[in-house]
Amino acid sequence: MKQSVLNTIQKHLEGDFALEKPKDLSFGHYATPVAFSLAKIHRKSPILIAEELAQKFAQEDIFTKVDALKGYLNFKLSDDFLDQKTTQAILDENNFAKGKKDQKILLEYVSANPTGPLHIGHARGAVFGDTLYKVGKHLGYDITAEYYVNDAGNQIDLLGLSIYLAGRDKFTDHEVKWPDEFYRGEYIYDLACEAKEHFGSDIYEDENNISVLSTWGKDKMLELIRQNLADANITFDTFVSEKELFSKWEETLKALKEHDAVYEKDGKTWLKSTQKGDEKDRVVVREDGRPTYLAGDIIYHNEKFKRGYDHYINIWGADHHGYIARVKASIDFLGFDSDKLEVILSQMVALLKGGEPYKMSKRAGNFILMSDVVEEVGAEALRFIFLTKKSDTHLEFDVDMLKKEDSSNPIYYIQYAHARINQIFEKSGKTPNQVVQVKLEDLDEDSQNLLFTALLLPEVLEDSFESRQLQKLTDYLKSLSALYHQFYNKHKIVGSKNEDKLLKLSAMVAVSLRTGLKLMGIEAKYKM
Repeated sequence: MKQSVLNTIQKHLEGDFALEKPKDLSFGHYATPVAFSLAKIHRKSPILIAEELAQKFAQEDIFTKVDALKGYLNFKLSDDFLDQKTTQAILDENNFAKGKKDQKILLEYVSANPTGPLHIGHARGAVFGDTLYKVGKHLGYDITAEYYVNDAGNQIDLLGLSIYLAGRDKFTDHEVKWPDEFYRGEYIYDLACEAKEHFGSDIYEDENNISVLSTWGKDKMLELIRQNLADANITFDTFVSEKELFSKWEETLKALKEHDAVYEKDGKTWLKSTQKGDEKDRVVVREDGRPTYLAGDIIYHNEKFKRGYDHYINIWGADHHGYIARVKASIDFLGFDSDKLEVILSQMVALLKGGEPYKMSKRAGNFILMSDVVEEVGAEALRFIFLTKKSDTHLEFDVDMLKKEDSSNPIYYIQYAHARINQIFEKSGKTPNQVVQVKLEDLDEDSQNLLFTALLLPEVLEDSFESRQLQKLTDYLKSLSALYHQFYNKHKIVGSKNEDKLLKLSAMVAVSLRTGLKLMGIEAKYKM
C-alpha cells in the first residue's frame, strides 16, 4: 500500500519526501510533511502549499479524502483501493507480501563448534537467522543460508581426548588423570559408549586413537546439531567446513603478503589490522607455525567474497564483537569491500521456570540445552519468544509463561485469533472464496482500521528485514490479534446484515496472521 501511495504522490511531486503513518488513524492512513520542505524552495507558507496540494491529490482514485492540516497532508485510502488489495491477497495468498529484489545475500549464522549439543545461546542466533532468511526470501532477495562448521583446531582435539578419557574411565581398569580442560557432561559418556559399540573397547587402550575419536565425535555432534536445528524448524542451504578450508591457508597467506598486510615479529606472523581501524595488530600464525583462530576466519571470508555476493551478513554471539574489526581489516587487505559485510550480534538468553533460574542440563554439563527447552515449550513458542526483542539486547523469559492459555502468552493469543476466525467461518457455513467478491464499502471506522492494519504486513516485513529488527513482526502480529479480538467482542459477525463483508474482513486478518507466522517458522492453528 505504501508504495502505491508513494507512486501516486510522485506523479505530482519531484524529489524525495517522507511518508508517515499517523498514530491516530482518524486523521488518515498516511501523512507527509512535504509542504514544509517545499516552503523553503518556493518561499511560500507550508499551510498554503499543503492546501494547494490537497486539492490536486483529492482527484486521485486511490484516496477518498486528502486533508491539509497545519502544513501536513493527511491521506485517507479509498474503500475501493483497500477492497482491491484485500481481494488480491485472499485469492493469491501464496504471493501476498512477496516482492522481487535485485540483490544476492549470503547469510551465515549459528556456526557453533561441533563439540556438543546446541545450547540456548546458540538457539537465539539460529532462530533469528532462520527467520531473517525466510523473510528475505519472501521479499524476493536471492539469499543463501550457510553454516560455517568450526571443525578445525584445538576444540576438536579436545573432544577426542574427552571421549577417550571417558571411555578409559568407564570401560578399562586404567586410572584416568583428567586434565584441567576437557568437555564435561553425560553426552561425553554417551559418545564413549557409542564409540565402544562402533570401534570396540580396544579404542581406549592407545592414545594414538584420540585423533580417530576426534573426527568420529565431531561427525556425531554435527549430526546431533543438525537434528537440534531441524527440531526447531531450522535448515541450511550450505555447510562449509573450516577444516577443509585450511587447505587454502598458504595461498590466502600469500595473498595477504602480496597486499603488504602482514609482518613477522617475535617468531609470529601478525596482521596489520591497526591500519584498518582495529585497536591492535593480530597474530595469524603462532611461533610453532600453527595458524590462529583468526586465520580460519580470514580464509573463510576470502572464499566467501570470491563467490561474488552483493552483501554478506554474519550473525555472531555478542562475545565475538572484538572480531569484527580484525575480520573486516583482512577483507580490505585481500582487495574486497568490507562494507559489504554486516555483522549482527546476538545476546545471551536468561531462562526462568516459575520465577527461578532454569536448571542446567546434566547431560550437557554447565549449560541449558536447546533441545530441552524445545521439548518443554515446543519449537514454535521458542521461536516466537526469541524474536520478541532486538537480537543485540538481553532476553529473559519464563518458560511457564509460554504454557499459559490466555492473553499473557503472546503466541497463544495470536493463534487463538486465527483459530477464532476459522471457527467463525465454520459457524457461517461459508468459505473465504465464497465471500471474496463482496465489496468492502461503507465500512465503519473500526472495520476500516482493522482492514488497513491487516493490509500492513508487506510494509512490516520490509521494515523488519531492512532494519534487522524482527521484533517488529512479532509486535505487529500481537497488535493485529488484539485488534481482532476487540473487534470480535464488539461486533456480531455471523447473522448480521453485514455478515459477508465482515467475513471477508476476517479472512484478510487470517491471511496476514498466517503469512506472518509462517515466515517465523510457525504453523497457524485452525482449532484450539
